[in-house]
Amino acid sequence: MLSALPVLAAAAAVQAPASNAGLGSWTDPATGRRVVRIDATPGNYALYFNYNPFTPQGDLMIYLTPEGIRVADLKTWQTRLVLATKVDRLLFTGPRTRSAYYTVKDATVDDGGAFQVWRVDLDSGVTRKVADVPGGRIEAINADETLLAGERELAPPPPAIAAQGRRDPKTGAPTYSGTGPDGRPLSFGAAKAQWMDARLAARVPMELYSVAIATGRRKTVHRATDWLNHVQFSPTDPGLLMFCHEGPWNKVDRIWTIATDGSRLSKVHARTMAGEIAGHEFWSNDGRTIWYDLQTPARRVSWLAGYDVNTGARTYYQLAPDQMSFHFTQSPDRTMFAGDGSAAGKWISLFKPKTVETPQPGLITPSVLDTERLASLATHDYTLEPNEHFTPDGRWIVYRTNMEGAPAIYAVSTGRSGNQ
Repeated sequence: MLSALPVLAAAAAVQAPASNAGLGSWTDPATGRRVVRIDATPGNYALYFNYNPFTPQGDLMIYLTPEGIRVADLKTWQTRLVLATKVDRLLFTGPRTRSAYYTVKDATVDDGGAFQVWRVDLDSGVTRKVADVPGGRIEAINADETLLAGERELAPPPPAIAAQGRRDPKTGAPTYSGTGPDGRPLSFGAAKAQWMDARLAARVPMELYSVAIATGRRKTVHRATDWLNHVQFSPTDPGLLMFCHEGPWNKVDRIWTIATDGSRLSKVHARTMAGEIAGHEFWSNDGRTIWYDLQTPARRVSWLAGYDVNTGARTYYQLAPDQMSFHFTQSPDRTMFAGDGSAAGKWISLFKPKTVETPQPGLITPSVLDTERLASLATHDYTLEPNEHFTPDGRWIVYRTNMEGAPAIYAVSTGRSGNQ
């Protein structure tokens, strides 16, 4: 196991003046909602839908540009550079401290190789080294900000598999390529599916691990030859992890939970139908429910499904084709959801739950969602995922889109509390 003594550094910290670079605002003509362009700097990057970009106080949002880590003020949308440094991956904010966690690695180290975890104070710009990690990815931070967690491969996958899925440095979108039986190039989606099938079949040995933030000490949580991914801590239980068995969704029982001591390994959803898929799982902010996209079978009958980790109760919201989304998320008050759309309905939308049957113990509660459109994504190319986030006050949804020709970060008003 590795350990790392805390290292404080302020030399790279930047207290830059607030900037309105790229800022613009207009009313979406299709919905009447206010849209703000937060940053259009080439190479901008906003966090994945289940990584928290907001400070505990709800006043700042972190994101990344080629010059380093920036924050946006959630009241004015002005931005400032917090740290000018070369970042490998921007991770998330601390759930208790006003910190952004990020990783750096040597330019000669390939994806999946050794890296260092750092944190930066978003007010002072002071940085501290957290740990040296031998490889893989850090993906989660626990509720009391004492542990990080991630996954890594214990042996390299075949070179042809390792070369796929790397992100384009200009767009942030993953790249996949391949040829079909006829020798012709495959589409993005078909090439990705081909790669995922090959990666699952390779049975590469992997582990889930935790890292103590105070000491840098690393501990193995779970080992398997399943493809481990999407590690997420419960937002309320600091000792409970959710993770997935990655791969083609129709070939894996994807969603699992486990305690950080390796006990209580539990499957959240088991497939019962040929062609059934489930994925893009995320926690409710009270730590009680795991939500996920469920299709029975794929592209036929679609649900936003919820599993109560305390009682085992399940709720299924049936989705119309134009409600399908690459990702869903839940509002801070847990009264509604948001989705980032799909080819069948290219919108940022709000979804308001409506129960259609009285809940009965031991049975799934079927429900539906009423739709409210917020922002059109009519010109969006979904090789870039919007990865929407509710702001902590629920008044805005932040997302990333290439609808103006190049990726940029935007926010659209939800209309709550009189905010249009």
